[in-house]
Amino acid sequence: MTEITDFDTAEYLDSEEKIADYLSSVIEENDWSAFLLAVGNVAKARGMSNIAKETGLGRESLYKAFNANTQPKFETVMRVLNALHISIQLQPTSDNITRPIRDVNRSQRRKRIAA
Repeated sequence: MTEITDFDTAEYLDSEEKIADYLSSVIEENDWSAFLLAVGNVAKARGMSNIAKETGLGRESLYKAFNANTQPKFETVMRVLNALHISIQLQPTSDNITRPIRDVNRSQRRKRIAA
């Protein structure tokens, strides 16, 4: 009989390129929970003890923060990404490129004048 073992993504994240491709593909899905699990997989691949030392967070707290049942604080996620030497770059989507940017100061002035 064939034995089926659990698949561990962290075992395959053995280069910076694979990690970057993995996180990029997960974040494109617009699923925050999946992204958090992916960050946890990368942290596991890099060594959760090392990430704990670099972030100043407890190793067990990190395991708990990046499991399927929790929603860690944004600050925690960013601390882990910084420890992993990963940055997030934002850029406008193609449908936003031609949309004009609203002048916030102008609308605030209108509100003050109307009051």
